[in-house]
Amino acid sequence: MLSQEILDNPAKIREIDKGKMLSFCVNAPSLYREAAEKAWQIKAKYPKPNKIIVAGMGGSAIAGELVKDWARDTVPVPMEICRDYRLPVYADEETLTFIISYSGETEETLNCFLDAIKKRCMIFCASSNGFLLKIADELKIQTIRIPGGIPPRAALPYMLMPILAMLEKLGLMSNLREEVSEAISVLEHVCSKNSPKIPIKENPSKDLAAKINGKIPVVYGFGFYSSVARRFKQQFNENSKIPAFWNSFPELNHNEIVGWEKAKNVEAFSAVLLRDKDEPIEARSHIEATREILIDKGVDVHEVWSVGKGRLAKILSTILIGDFTSVYLAILRGIDPTPVETISKIKEALTRVGTKEKIVTELQSLFGEI
Repeated sequence: MLSQEILDNPAKIREIDKGKMLSFCVNAPSLYREAAEKAWQIKAKYPKPNKIIVAGMGGSAIAGELVKDWARDTVPVPMEICRDYRLPVYADEETLTFIISYSGETEETLNCFLDAIKKRCMIFCASSNGFLLKIADELKIQTIRIPGGIPPRAALPYMLMPILAMLEKLGLMSNLREEVSEAISVLEHVCSKNSPKIPIKENPSKDLAAKINGKIPVVYGFGFYSSVARRFKQQFNENSKIPAFWNSFPELNHNEIVGWEKAKNVEAFSAVLLRDKDEPIEARSHIEATREILIDKGVDVHEVWSVGKGRLAKILSTILIGDFTSVYLAILRGIDPTPVETISKIKEALTRVGTKEKIVTELQSLFGEI
């Protein structure tokens, strides 16, 4: 475990962060701006759907979760995130199905793509390359190409913005440009406060990373911060290389909260509560009651407050704070945040099973059928 002072040493940060994951945090506003400009160019080729499915895994799926939470009380059709090999049975020709795979090679997502074709869904693909784009182009399925050479979890802007843009162009949401504009301005503010140039005493993300270093984060959100809590957890896993957990209010107060009741070694955990100055009274009552219980049990409790007025700004600002924190935590641990060796090993094991090969062969057979 390295000294906290390393976070204020640019040379040491560069030495550890060989994959330059921190740069994706620093450049987040420009990445979202570029992704939005590209997304505005999308033309809706389909009629308005009566349901929406986003199929993807890991960093490719979180974009769908964020949209689902954000649009829950505005988009008038049901939306589901599919993290599996097959779409729900109700998927049909009136279902808009986003097939998202950053690499274009994710076997679970390729099988959902095959399933969507068989069910004659309205399909929109987002990928940087790979077999997904190749087949989609051959079958003349609508696609958007994401810039390559980015870790999937850092490519969130390029996977989130096309979904939002498509929903607006189909008449399922409005005022998107105004929300995106505010969100980018807020992200610039968040970057200025959490930049590597800002010392740890004045930097919220560095400070949080230092406080949870050596502990297991448990992140709690509510409402549209539920998917943000999930993103925090995933970033702690992939960037910081530590176990982490997430849950959401009010559900966690009907089960998980009891898990702390007789727990031992609670000092091994740090609870991170996601907050909003405009949070509804019912959410605040759950959060405050839980906060007091956790503190009473001896759990380290920290709060992360969103920034901005619009919902998208609040979501993205909180995510960026979490992204910064996870990278700073990796640096404190002397670990390059970018590589994900265990995921690579699992993919190699899956390749030996041959499932992806079978999926690809069946997709290729469709050339003569469609």
